[in-house]
This record gives sequence, C-alpha cells and structure tokens, in this order.
Amino acid sequence: MTHTLPDLVPDSKIKLPKQAERTLSNGLTVIAVRRPAVPLIELRLQVPFGRAPLARATLLSQALFTGTSTMSSIDIAAQLQTVGGGLSAGLDPDRLLISGNALASGLERTLEILAGILTDPTYPAEEVGIERDRLVDHIQVALSQPSHLAREALLKRMYGRHPYALQTPEAEQVKGVRPGQLRAMHADRVHPGGAVLVLVGDLNPDKAIDAAEKALSDWTGAGRDASVPATPALEPGPLVLVDRPGSVQSSLRMALPAVPRTHPDHAALQLANLVFGGYFSSRWVENIREDKGYTYGPHTAIEHLVGGSALVVAAEVATEVTGPALLETLYELGKIASLPPGEDELEQARRYALGTLRLSMSTQAGLAGLASIYASFGLRLDYLTEYSAALSAATREQVAEAAAKYLAPAKAVSVVLGDAEKIEPQLTALTSVEREDS
Repeated sequence: MTHTLPDLVPDSKIKLPKQAERTLSNGLTVIAVRRPAVPLIELRLQVPFGRAPLARATLLSQALFTGTSTMSSIDIAAQLQTVGGGLSAGLDPDRLLISGNALASGLERTLEILAGILTDPTYPAEEVGIERDRLVDHIQVALSQPSHLAREALLKRMYGRHPYALQTPEAEQVKGVRPGQLRAMHADRVHPGGAVLVLVGDLNPDKAIDAAEKALSDWTGAGRDASVPATPALEPGPLVLVDRPGSVQSSLRMALPAVPRTHPDHAALQLANLVFGGYFSSRWVENIREDKGYTYGPHTAIEHLVGGSALVVAAEVATEVTGPALLETLYELGKIASLPPGEDELEQARRYALGTLRLSMSTQAGLAGLASIYASFGLRLDYLTEYSAALSAATREQVAEAAAKYLAPAKAVSVVLGDAEKIEPQLTALTSVEREDS
C-alpha cells in the first residue's frame, strides 16, 4: 500500500521573523522574536542543569513554584492568571526548563513573577511534601508501564556509566529529599550564567529585552559547571532481553548512531530515517503495521542531547510475533543501508520533512520551542533556513551514503522487554541474546 501525501512545501524560502538578542550583564542571554499572530507571548527559560543529582533536580523542577517570601503557590498562580498566563517547569538531562505564556500586555508582570521565583524561592515544607508525594506516585505508575521500563533498559544499554543512562530518579531517593536540600540546590545551580530566555509573540523585540533586563537584573550568579561529557559510541553486542513475566506484548527498542544538527550528514540522515521508519508512509511502518499488522504505532526519531545524538527505534508488538517483528526490522534496516531510496519515496520524505518543519514554526508556541531547543546547542533561528536548504539539496546518493554509514543493522544496540519464557526462543533464532530480569 502507498500513501500520497499532499504537497506541504510552499515554493518560497523560509522567511524569519524580526528578532533581537542581548546578553545581559548577569550572563543571561535574551532572545526576543516578533510573531504578532495573536496578542500573546510565549516564554521559555532554560538553565544549564547537566549532572545535577537526579532525585533532587527532578523534585526541584516540580516544586519550583511552591512559593517565595511574599507569594504562596496559590498567590503565584492567581497573579499569573490576572495577566492571562501560566508557568510550569520541567527537567531534561541537560537543562531546567521554565515554559509559559501570557497576554502581551502582561509581559512585564509575568517577568516580575518569574524573577521572584528565581531569586527568592522558599520551598515550604508542606508544599514540597505534596509535590514529593505526587512525583513518587508518578514514578511508581511509570514503573508499571512497559514502555517506560523498555526505555530505561535502552538508556542503560546505550550509555553505560554516562549521566544520560539514568533519566528517571528512584522513588526511594525522591522520598528522602528535604526542602533544605532544594533551597541549597537552587542557590547552587539556578543562575543566569549560561541561561537563555526566549520570548516570542506580539512584542517589540528590543523593548521586550529591556523589560527582561529590568525584571531579572537582580538574578545573579555564574552557577555550577553543568557541562556533560560526550556520549560513548554505541557498542553493538547481544540483544538484551528484559524479562516481564506474563506480558502480552513485547517492547522492541533499538538505538543506532546519529549526528548533531550541525554535522554535514544530518539532513541526509534525517531523510534516510524518514524513508526507513520516521513517518506513516515509511518502509518499516508499511511493513510491520500496514502489511503484517504486528503493531499499531511503530516510530523512529533522531534524539539530540548536548552530549550526543542517537536514532531510536520503538515498537510494541504482540508476544507471539516478537521474533517476526524483529526480523522485519532488521530486514528493513539492511535494505535502507544497502539500497538507495527510490526517487519518488525520497521526494515524498523530503516534502514531509520540509512541510513539518514549516508547521513546527507556524505558531508562537512552536517557534518559541524551536528557538529554545536550538539555543541549547548554540544555534539560532537562522538554522531553520540552513536546515531547510540542506533538506532540499540532499541527493539520493547522499541519503544512501548516510543510511549505509549509520543505519546498518550491525551498528544497532537492541533491547526487548517481554515474557522471556515465550519470546526468548524466537529471538535466539535470530541473534545472540543476553537475558536480564526486570
């Protein structure tokens, strides 16, 4: 079966919006982008947070808005509501990220509230206890989900002793975190040095940066070194089988080498990924979903972290077809690595890549997200035009070369989580297997 996609690619080149950038005296870089579609402003603040103790850092991100010396958590929420806004925080392996939005007329007040949270946090015991219990519950629920367990097993297999190997804290460690430890971590790590604030919306870029400078000038400090070492090269070896007795599905995960966004091979590899399994009309999805019905939602994606990049393959399949699904996956990887894509399927993947790139920057929130993510890697929005041009220019030969270089099945590390008693014979018929209890 083939799917004909609509043409998502206008002929015109990407036109970047008006923007300004300034690094303030405290070390904070502020990027302001004018996108006046609606009278809102999107805010993204990222603070380098690599190598932070995981349990404390995760709880800090959940408890960041629990209060200041002048505002309770309820006060903070109420004040943000008065300007039609809201803020939330999260953590990834490289950064603490504060996200939110507000009416354009409420930018100054939103920045004032943000400044209070950054410079005057109290982490009150009762509120921290509520967030701690909520986080523990979330972790315990996640540990019952096969997809989460498979992800954990893959990260461990990919990264070994690298900090990225563990991205979810243990519940018992979270239970031991106290408010004083959060206050100490905040004082030690939540600083403007190296941080980036992105503002996107109905704004005057220079005036928006002026407002940020006025509100955040009292936020000071260089912060702790949050740099993360480069990720180790993937080391192919036996498939890791994680036993989950009684499971009716198997979670198939693979990781393959990839390159950062700035690498000359990046655009060609992204197109090779799309042809292989990166969207609905890809070969792998057509094979194991449409043709054979082994799975509902197989997907692949290139994941970029500051320390390195990897291409991750994921599918949930019925227990009885675990071996056949792995066989077809290896077959499709071998095929993409050894045979150039057809002109039509490459063009379809190219149009999908260019179209989704334009869609991702078509809203204020999407543009703010892209600007913030790119800033993590030292890039700015002009990368959009460079990347778009690279996608347009990548030849069939370059895509074939990238596929051969990065997607050969011999380069993969593989993890399967499922009922080992039922699936181990299927897997050992295809590859060497190393069994591990969950």
